Amino acid sequence: MYAALKFAFMPFARSLAKVHYSSGVSIKLLPSYKCSFEDPVHVMVSGLNPHQRVNLRSKITDEGGRDFKASAIYLADDNGQIDLKRDSSAGGSFSGVEPMGLFWALKADLLSCKFKLKDVTRPALVDIEVVGEDEKVLAKVTNERHCLSEGVRRSLVTEGRIRGTLFMPTGNGPFPGILDTYILKGGPFELRAALLAKRGFAVLALAYQNYQDLPKKADKFHLEYFEEGLDFLRRQPEVKGQKIGLLSISKSGDLALSMSTFLPDITAAVWINGCNANSLIPLYYKDMYIPPLTLDFKKKKMTALGLVDMLEVVNDPMSKEGLPTVIPIERASASFMFIASEADMNWRSVYHAKLACDRLKAHGKNNYELVKYEKAGHFIEVPYMPFCLAAFHGVLEQPVLFGGEPKAHSEAQVDAWQRIIIFFKRTLGS
Repeated sequence: MYAALKFAFMPFARSLAKVHYSSGVSIKLLPSYKCSFEDPVHVMVSGLNPHQRVNLRSKITDEGGRDFKASAIYLADDNGQIDLKRDSSAGGSFSGVEPMGLFWALKADLLSCKFKLKDVTRPALVDIEVVGEDEKVLAKVTNERHCLSEGVRRSLVTEGRIRGTLFMPTGNGPFPGILDTYILKGGPFELRAALLAKRGFAVLALAYQNYQDLPKKADKFHLEYFEEGLDFLRRQPEVKGQKIGLLSISKSGDLALSMSTFLPDITAAVWINGCNANSLIPLYYKDMYIPPLTLDFKKKKMTALGLVDMLEVVNDPMSKEGLPTVIPIERASASFMFIASEADMNWRSVYHAKLACDRLKAHGKNNYELVKYEKAGHFIEVPYMPFCLAAFHGVLEQPVLFGGEPKAHSEAQVDAWQRIIIFFKRTLGS
């Protein structure tokens, strides 16, 4: 069974809307110092001397204790004010008019690391400071970025073999359902699921390895497990009779394609920077078997930064050896949204997305759309999630380059998030 957990903030969460120092300088965050993780904030500074030069700094500490920081230089206007929607940064982590620059430019000192956020029951805290030329802190404010909206119900799921977290919107429903198959080391990625529940979807963030009593590392996948997850979601009183969608990224992208192809009653699927073939791990369902698209480790390269470039490592699914691994998605009745980054260095996501779309088109299907982002990297997640250029790769067990440019990647996350919500509302209802 699954046990409900109450929505709660951690006791150390700070809640001051603004902090004044003896200088009289203050920072305002509009519309409030509290917001949802996906929302922008309007940063304004007042109480400075006319044309005073200051440094605006931001910092967030992830669950691993690592600090991610950004800074930018600004000049106050004639009235001693700075408005990030209006004023240009004169240098630092970014330049020009960047209303959310203090957020999308956040990065750690270590090049190869990914921001860790698993506990959605507490807000992520972003500290913003105004610092004078003498390094004196003139004002400070904390932006509380809440992951779990009030009224959204979060429940741990341990029913039968199924492990994960269920997020249910406020009210009694009925709600369309979404199965989210993005997992992190140590559990499902709950942030995306929590934010979708805020939008009116019942979301099961499903774990399938390296969590509780699940295998630490899977050597094969059985679609029956994912089918059980879908059945569990459909059985919820608030979801019963409603349409079901899938949300995936990276390796889970081909799992979503396989579920859409071989399991019944999948209405819609979002695929983000995945593969069109069954990748890395053998796949079974009843008497069906799809071999894995393999890796050629001889093709990996090292960058000047000491990171692994694995773009050529994944074999071509259109090669003679790769063709048996390709998922026959023309059998699927679901609508597909393929989101692909042209600067993805994990694998050729745009190529894989195009192969999938071409296969659907060749079979007379028009149940798909392809969204491409020129300078985004691999991990397109929720808006304002700190950019990940490189991180430890579970398969290669080395730091790997994931590609992309911070500003363009952030813009892609904001745009893709809105497209995903619109897509699911159109295909599943709301």
